[in-house]
Amino acid sequence: MKVGFLFNHDELHQVSHTAPVIAALVPYPGVEVSVLTSSAAQEARVRAIIGDAAARVRFVPLSIGRVASMLDAGLRRIAPFRRIAMLRENLAAFAALDVLVVPETTSLLLRDRFGLRDLTYVRIPHGAGDRSIGFRAVSGGFDLTLLPGEKVRDRMLAAGLITPDNHAIVGYPKFDTIADAPLPKLFAEDRPTVFYNPHFEPAYSSWWTMGEDVLDWFAGQSQFNLIVAPHVMLFRRRAHTSVEHGRVRWRRAIARRFEGVPRMLIDTGSERSIDMTYTRAADIYIGDVSSQIYEWIAQPRPAIFLNPAHVDWADSPDFAHWRLGEVIDRAGDLPHALDRAVADPDRFRAAQEAAFRYTFDIAAEPAARRAARAIVGRLGARFGVM
Repeated sequence: MKVGFLFNHDELHQVSHTAPVIAALVPYPGVEVSVLTSSAAQEARVRAIIGDAAARVRFVPLSIGRVASMLDAGLRRIAPFRRIAMLRENLAAFAALDVLVVPETTSLLLRDRFGLRDLTYVRIPHGAGDRSIGFRAVSGGFDLTLLPGEKVRDRMLAAGLITPDNHAIVGYPKFDTIADAPLPKLFAEDRPTVFYNPHFEPAYSSWWTMGEDVLDWFAGQSQFNLIVAPHVMLFRRRAHTSVEHGRVRWRRAIARRFEGVPRMLIDTGSERSIDMTYTRAADIYIGDVSSQIYEWIAQPRPAIFLNPAHVDWADSPDFAHWRLGEVIDRAGDLPHALDRAVADPDRFRAAQEAAFRYTFDIAAEPAARRAARAIVGRLGARFGVM
C-alpha cells in the first residue's frame, strides 16, 4: 500500500497535524510511505518531527513550471494560486500512490477537477475549531476522515458529512509533538503574559478594526507582557477574501510605533507561532475565531474574545468557543475584562475542561499511532495489507 502525505501550503502550520502519523505508519509491513512537499521548509519541518523515521520515507519535492511561477509571483499575496498549480502540475506523482493523506480540502481537486479518481483520500483536519468553514460540503468528500474527538464527529455526522463507516476518532496528532522541555524566557521582566491571537477571517477577525487599539493599550501600560502572534496567514497575504461571507480586507503593516516596546513581542509567523510555544507560555488569551483556543484550554486559563462584528453568537455552534471566556464588543472594554480575568482566573475553568474533553479524545496511546492503525485497519485490505 503506497501512502503519500501531502504538505502543500504557503506556511508550516498544517504540518504538525499529520506529520506525526508518518513515523507511526512506517513500521507496518507492506506499507510504503512517501512525503510530498511543495517547499524545502515543509520538508525540513516534516523531517524535524519524524526524526529517524525519515530514513524509511521517500521524499518527493513538488514544483511548478515557469509560467505558473510567473503567475504565482503576481498572485501569491491575494490568492492560493500556487497550491492549485502544484496539484495540477504533479499529477504523475499523485497517480503513483494508493492513498493520499492531507490536512486540508483543496487536495480533492485532484479527483474532482484533475481526474485522479483511483486515489483513496484521507483527511486529518488541521485544528479542531468551530467555524462553519470546517463543516462545508467539501469536507464530506473523503474516503476516510480521522477526527480529534466527539465534538467534530457529532457535528459532521449531523451534517451528513461523514458516515459511521468512513471515519474514526484518533485524537490530536499535534499534541504528540509537544515536548516537556522548559519554555524559553520570552520577556526580561516577569509579569502576567497575555497572548493576542487574531485570525485573518475578513468577517470576524478583531485585527481589522480593533487590533491597533489593543496594541496601543498594552503599549501604554506596565502590568502585562503582551505576545502578538496572529494566525500565520494574516501576514502572508496583503488581501484576505472570504467567499463564504462575501468580505475582502486589505492588511496594513503594523505601525512602527510598536517596534521595540519592551513589554511587547510581535511575531508575524515564526515557528513559535505554530508549535504551541505561546499557548503554553501565556496566562491570558485574547482572540476571536482561531481554533488555537482549543490548544490553549489544554491548560485551563482565562480567555477573552473580541466581537467587532457584534455577532449574535450565543446559540451558534460556529462560536461555541466563545462560551469559554468573556466576550466583549469594544476594545475599550478590554481593561476591565483583564481585571476580571486576573481577579477570577478560574471563572471559566469548568467550561474549558468540559470543552476540552468533548473536543479531544485523549488516550494513553499517542494519537499518531491510533491514526496509523486506523489507516491500515480501514484501508489496508483493499491493497493486500492487514
